[in-house]
Order: sequence, then structure tokens, then C-alpha cells
Amino acid sequence: MQIGIPKGTRDFLPQEMRRRNYIFDTIRTVFNQFGFVEIQTPSMENLSTLMGKYGEEGDRLLFKILNSGNFLEKADLSETNLNRLSAVLCEKGLRYDLTVPFARFVVQHRQELPMPFKRFQMQPVWRADRPQKGRYREFYQCDADIIGSNSLLNEAELLQMADEVFHRLGIAVQIKVNNRKLLAGIATYMGHPELLTDITVAIDKLDKIGWDGVCRELAERGVSPEGIARLEPIFQQQGTPADLLSYLQNLLKDSEIAMKGVAEMGTLFGYLDKIPFHNEVSVDLTLARGLNYYTGAIMEVKAKDFAMGSISGGGRYDDLTGIFGMKNMSGVGISFGAERIYDIMDEGGLFPDTDNNSTQVLIVNFGEKELQHTLPLAQRLRKKGIRVELYPDAVKIGRQFSYADAKGIPYVAIVGEEEIAQGRLQLKNMSDGSQTGMTEEELITKLNDLK
Repeated sequence: MQIGIPKGTRDFLPQEMRRRNYIFDTIRTVFNQFGFVEIQTPSMENLSTLMGKYGEEGDRLLFKILNSGNFLEKADLSETNLNRLSAVLCEKGLRYDLTVPFARFVVQHRQELPMPFKRFQMQPVWRADRPQKGRYREFYQCDADIIGSNSLLNEAELLQMADEVFHRLGIAVQIKVNNRKLLAGIATYMGHPELLTDITVAIDKLDKIGWDGVCRELAERGVSPEGIARLEPIFQQQGTPADLLSYLQNLLKDSEIAMKGVAEMGTLFGYLDKIPFHNEVSVDLTLARGLNYYTGAIMEVKAKDFAMGSISGGGRYDDLTGIFGMKNMSGVGISFGAERIYDIMDEGGLFPDTDNNSTQVLIVNFGEKELQHTLPLAQRLRKKGIRVELYPDAVKIGRQFSYADAKGIPYVAIVGEEEIAQGRLQLKNMSDGSQTGMTEEELITKLNDLK
């Protein structure tokens, strides 16, 4: 038997889990400070919930779950239409993201939710993608969404949260903003309003395939050479948000939807100008976000000093719940990619040295007689907030010291017959090998002071 795990998935060792939880706890703290509440949804959804919500490429990356039981009895294995055969064999799929399941959740629980509803969710998602650096088949997303409100204050709040999260994690980032209404106006200016989805899908690959690759894909999708020529100077524009919006207002003045996008971006940056940010927030006209459900503002965050794709992104979706029968319920959300954030922090040495979850002190096990004293001692220390382990076996003390070293436990408490008789213990510092005699109360004070 060959032991292994599927490509694009990972095991996490204890130190990695502690570091991952540091990321999750940091993000969760920021979400809580902005009034978001946590929910969870199932790992699998009905395929009818997932299919058709992410565009053609997204549908291809869905993991479908084979029906259990006697499903083969219902299947016509001679069926030539693979879509119909797939519908018989697979009725469920692993969720591709957390946003579409959230829309389903809102519709299903609408009578129980206050509106607007601010939720966050931190769970794994699955994509049948080709594994590579920073891209996995199973990965965690940390999403925050506000649904039931059209206000652009919500976009401003999400951008503020992204800025705060990465500031706390010590990652310098670039925060980019665009608007799908502007892209719709640009598609019209190119002479291809009917190809908006194709144009945005191609533009979304700019970082991966470069401008020449985007041009080739646009041509393959039916965009004329004249249309491509009109797009290039737009992407070459640089300047402040005010400069770029003024440029687009003149260029796209005949497009009603583009003018709405300009107005929305002007309002949003008016709010952002009043908020102190740690990182720069700018307009990026090449930002497209390939998912079909975005309708307004879109946002993306990239680390400045690391060769990595986006580590956070999101946008406005005006009627995602409409596909589940609940019309006119606008929402906006942002997602943080925990795996990419972890890889950046690991590569950059950005994790803190302190570990607030690991064992602080190991109590040596000398045997049954000493356990009568050390068992209640361990419990008393835990009640005082000390993280304690009692070694389970009465083996040689050197082996117990080696265990403490392997786990990175900083102190070992030695409590033998002599120490019990004196009402004291010996505390060994594993970093320098020194030992200090002290009382239980002095041990509690010392370890609490070191937290």
C-alpha cells in the first residue's frame, strides 16, 4: 500500500496548526470588532445550488460527489450525453466557495436573520484545479459579507477590515479596487457589450499570461482587433483615483452603466478619504475578478514583497439570492485566502516567536508514590491558567527532558521525594539548563508573568 494524500491537499503538524490558528484568530478578532457574526454551512451542497454560478471555468473545477447506494441501477451507462449521465451519478458537490452557499443560507433562513445581515465564515472549500505554488485543491477561506444593504459604506468597511487584518499580520499589501459597471462600459466602448463575461474572464488572467496572452484570448473569444486596440490605452492609464475616474468619465460618457460605476467609485473613495489606512488603496482598471456574480465594486489585495497571487478579494453582488427565489437582495463580501497568507508569513518569517497555546511546564513522573502529589498539583496549576503536562510514564528523567525539548516546552518541574518533603519543587529552564528551587505559588507567579 502506497501511503499518501491527494495532490493539492496538505497535512498540518502541530506547529503549523498553531500558526494557522494565529491567522484565523487575528482575522476573527477583526471581524468581531466590526460586528460580524459567525455561521457555518455544510461541506457539500446540492449540485443544483452550485452549478452555473461561477461561470464556465468555475463549473469545470467543481468536485462532484458520486451518489452512494444503488445509484447505478438508475444510470444508463450507454448514455452519450455526459451532462445527463453526471446528473444521475452525482447529485451533490463539494462547495467551490463560501458565497454561493451563503446566498442559499440567506434564502433558507430569511425569517430568522436581521437585515442587513453581517456574517463571517471560516471553512474549507474545494476546487479541481492544477496544484501549484499558492494554489491548492482544498483550502480555507475566511469570508465576511453584508447582505440586505446597497450602501457603499459596506464596501468601505470591508476594505478597512482588509487593511487592518494585514496590518496586524505584518504583511505590507496593495489594495486594488475597480467596478464591474466600469468594465461593462469599457466592453461597450470596445464594441462588444455582449462579450462582457468573455472580456472579464480574459482580463482576469493578466497576471498569469501577460498582456499578449490576454490579447490572444480576447481574439479567440471573438473580440475584434479594433476592440483590443481600444482597450490597451485604458490599461496604460495611471494616476490617483480622482484622475482615473475623471479620465473614464470623459471616455465613457455615452455609457449609462459606466457613469453609474464612476459615481459609485467617487462615493466610495469619498468615504475612504476619511479613513486612515495603513496601506494604499488605489483604482486598478485591469482588475476584473472572473466570477460571474459580481455586479458593482470589486476589490483585490496582493502582498507587496512576495511573488504570490491575490491573498484577499471580493465585491458587490446585486442579486445572487435571486437565483434561489429571493429577488433584490444586494450584498457585498470579501474573502481571505488562509493558505496563501500562511505561505507568505512562513516565507517572510512573520509569525511571532511566542506561542500562547503550547505547554508551559512539564511535570516529571517519578512513579506512583509521587503521583499522589503531582496529579493534584497539575490540576491546581491548570485552575490558575497554567498550561501543564504530566508525563504519563515513570521512565528515565533524561527521556522526559528529551520529550520537553522535542515539544518546545520551556520549563520542567521536578517534584521528587525530597521536594515533596520540603513543600517545594525544582524548575528546570530548558533553554539554558539552569534549575531554581521555588514554591508552588512562586511557580504560578513566574509562569503567569511570562505570558
